[in-house]
Amino acid sequence: MKNTRRMKRLAHMNRRQVTSLSLTSLMDIFTILLLYLLVNQSAGTVLEPPKNIKLPQSIVETKPRETLVVMVSNDDVLVQGERVATMAEVMASPDDVIEAIRDRMIQVRESAVGLATQSEGQDAEVTVMANQKVHFRAMKRVMTSCTAAGFTKISLAVNQK
Repeated sequence: MKNTRRMKRLAHMNRRQVTSLSLTSLMDIFTILLLYLLVNQSAGTVLEPPKNIKLPQSIVETKPRETLVVMVSNDDVLVQGERVATMAEVMASPDDVIEAIRDRMIQVRESAVGLATQSEGQDAEVTVMANQKVHFRAMKRVMTSCTAAGFTKISLAVNQK
């Protein structure tokens, strides 16, 4: 094949074209990805138990959801941070359903915004944060009171190992 002037010119033009990488769009993508990851990492909620409640240990991997929190210590029972019953009242009650706990949970559920608009298939959830030394009979009565108030999904808070 003969090297004509046209072939030399085309070869010269092909050598001059240097492809460059546009870093502007690449930096925009990485910035958006970084911001997305930073915002969504802090979305997990951490339930901090009070000092008088020592949670049992567990190897659970799932993160807790935001729900109504019932704290059970050796001395009293709190619903959303408000004291509703003492442990002596819970243990002395002849019924498994503790009326004070049930009434307060119903009151919290009815005053919550948006719960009335949820679909009927979803059940109300509650997280029970109890001291590991609490007697089983007291825990059973607290959980029965939660069920009587309409909270059928009960989760127990634990420390992750």
